[in-house]
Amino acid sequence: MATTFFLSTDAPVGASEPEPSGLVTPTPAFSPLYQQIKVLILKSLQAGEWKPGEPIPSEMELAARFRVSQGTVRKAIDELAAENLLIRRQGKGTFVATHAEQHLQYRFLRLMPDSGDVTSEGPAERRIVDCKRLRAPADIARPLALRTGEAVLQLRRVLAFQGTPTIVEDVWLPGGPFKGLTAERLAAYRGPMYALFETEFGVHMVRAEEKIRAVAADAVSASLLRVAQGEPLLSVERVAYTYNDVPMEVRRGLYRTDTHHYKNALS
Repeated sequence: MATTFFLSTDAPVGASEPEPSGLVTPTPAFSPLYQQIKVLILKSLQAGEWKPGEPIPSEMELAARFRVSQGTVRKAIDELAAENLLIRRQGKGTFVATHAEQHLQYRFLRLMPDSGDVTSEGPAERRIVDCKRLRAPADIARPLALRTGEAVLQLRRVLAFQGTPTIVEDVWLPGGPFKGLTAERLAAYRGPMYALFETEFGVHMVRAEEKIRAVAADAVSASLLRVAQGEPLLSVERVAYTYNDVPMEVRRGLYRTDTHHYKNALS
């Protein structure tokens, strides 16, 4: 059942009664009303009230629910759409973004063919090399906001384009949210891995941070990517987050760049 929230425009959320004379306390930071609505919508998304790919209520319905103007709701939704958390569809409404959408399937993958034509390659061919549960080492537990030794799932896969292995990835996931994920389920799923996380585990990756550096191929990566040991590769380390900046994945990828390049748009 939907929860109704009531907001007051008279004072910022969290404001307290005035302090006795002579006491000086920090003034609470003011949050514009549309930002408060944005937070409430995010909470509903995080709680799974509206699933990825499903429509959210109309601006008019949300305005009535939160007792604010339709313009305030529109501004909140505009920001969420700009952050790729919601998708506006002309004449149809606003939908929760999903990695199953064609244009979002490779939202976090910036490796492009030198030809510039992404569609010419077709979908990546995926091979699961390994999938196991283990205790998180410190360098994995830290970015996942876990304690060292907590359960994580580690998987290794190779992505190939037109028959050429191009990316080898090591992925670590917190054990709790991904209980039941196996190599067989990963191999059997035909869509993007993030879409599998959405549909079967209720985890929606909404943003990521990356570190990029050049490295030389070691014996294992050289064998998996069919390159000479010592060949230059692009190392991309990613931490992906779900709603409210909760880390849900550490991914370390090694990319061949003899026929591909890393592309990013800056603004």
